Amino acid sequence: MKNNINLDTEFVTEDPWRVFRIMSEFVEGFEVLSKVGKAVSIFGSARTKPGTKYYKLAEEVAYHIAKAGYSVITGSGPGLMEAANRGAKRAKGQSIGLNIQIPYAQKPNQYVDMLLDFRYFFVRKVMFVKYAKAFVIMPGGYGTLDELLEAVTLIQTERISKFPVILVGSEYWKGLLGWLKQAVFKHGNISKKDLDIFTVVDKPKEVANAIKKFYRG
Repeated sequence: MKNNINLDTEFVTEDPWRVFRIMSEFVEGFEVLSKVGKAVSIFGSARTKPGTKYYKLAEEVAYHIAKAGYSVITGSGPGLMEAANRGAKRAKGQSIGLNIQIPYAQKPNQYVDMLLDFRYFFVRKVMFVKYAKAFVIMPGGYGTLDELLEAVTLIQTERISKFPVILVGSEYWKGLLGWLKQAVFKHGNISKKDLDIFTVVDKPKEVANAIKKFYRG
């Protein structure tokens, strides 16, 4: 008999109950973000400090994206996420944050206007993709690479329609790009067209222009 089991404990420890929590995150995310309109998801390191080269670059990128009429979605944290939300807000655009509950608490940055909290990474990742017209990848670490490769894989396997995936900062990304061409492509693990899924730019206005050009085409 389960009469003596604490329901709160059961809710977080048993998989059948966990399904309802997952469902609730999907429902809330769909309900809120479906009303946002066209948006761009921007990713980058949480460790980048204000005033640094890439922080300033991310802020300007988001500023021009917002000026082009897009809402900006980030992971809501510090670093380049903060910079992107800051740029969007400076442009008087909609600044959205999708926060994740992790062991070391991530406090949403002060420039987020609309905030959603997620317990599950995979639910959050669906929201980034489903409601974005483009992915903008600023310099970052494992989390940023995860989002980049997720988008590229979904496009490569035709699970989603192609949309702009833009890497910002050729100097930062040249090592990865070189490895993809000289090792991954050379060994036949990707095709030539797979290397065309994403583009690389350096200037803030180039990002917004690339997005506008894609949808004009």
